[in-house]
Amino acid sequence: MSLPEMLKGRLSVPVVGSPLFIISNPDLVIAQCKAGVVGSFPALNARPIEVLEEWLKRITEELDAYNQANPDKPAAPFAVNQIVHKSNDRLMRDVELCAKYKVPITITSLGAREEVNDAMHSAGGIVIHDVINNRFAKKAIEKGADGIIAVASGAGGHAGTLSPFALIQEIREWFDGFLLLSGSIGTGDAVLAAQAMGADMAYIGSAFIATKEANASEAYKQGIVDSSADDIVYTNLFTGIHGNYLKPSILNAGLDPDNLPESDPSKMNFGSGGNTKAKAWKDIWGCGQGINAVKEVPTAGELVARLKKEYDTARERLLNL
Repeated sequence: MSLPEMLKGRLSVPVVGSPLFIISNPDLVIAQCKAGVVGSFPALNARPIEVLEEWLKRITEELDAYNQANPDKPAAPFAVNQIVHKSNDRLMRDVELCAKYKVPITITSLGAREEVNDAMHSAGGIVIHDVINNRFAKKAIEKGADGIIAVASGAGGHAGTLSPFALIQEIREWFDGFLLLSGSIGTGDAVLAAQAMGADMAYIGSAFIATKEANASEAYKQGIVDSSADDIVYTNLFTGIHGNYLKPSILNAGLDPDNLPESDPSKMNFGSGGNTKAKAWKDIWGCGQGINAVKEVPTAGELVARLKKEYDTARERLLNL
């Protein structure tokens, strides 16, 4: 395994809780980290920009206090997601704040920029970049990323179309560094399967939406509990980029999920809802195919405990084969 030093001895299960637009907040991140998985949030969730510093200060101080009180079982480090796209006019100001607070892990999306990597490296952090294919993975490493998140078919939100088997295999042909897998992972068994394929850690999002700390509506959380893989729709209508969304939210917006038009990718907009009045993420709910594993709305700590139990059981089962 190619686990970064900062993660060794600080994980209860090899999982990163993915940054959830609008949904991830300090309550969720702190709970995830204390439970032993990497918690994360998009920098753009903290609005206006002054709120970002408040969040970074709170998360850093609370986790530091927890670690001092629990030296034998410290919390996992946290991560901040940066949207590295020309539409994000806050990017470098957000990066400067994250460097000031020495954010341990930066997750970059929708582009790779050397100046972002350099800034976070100078603050002692690492950068991992999410990709949907092997070509983008190579570009990210060439520009200085320390690790790769392979976003395979079935992942929530903006997702690729490649099988995880194919994507991991292609990346591992040339890259022996830190590699995570995203896509339909909702159980501890699936976390172990990701490692068996060659990933170091699993990247889980949708299951954390349906937790008590998450900043999602009760209808959204219950929609995940009530739904399965058949209720996921893959479309680029709402942001200009193809992604997976929960069918009931599309129906609630008065749209036919089986007959959605294509959106113009050159007019990418992360929250406009494309040619609809519904807003992506707020009204149209991002979600992955692994949600059939979600049967209730627990705390983040309870979810991590379930994942760990399933993971440990799966490992024992394999050892007895």
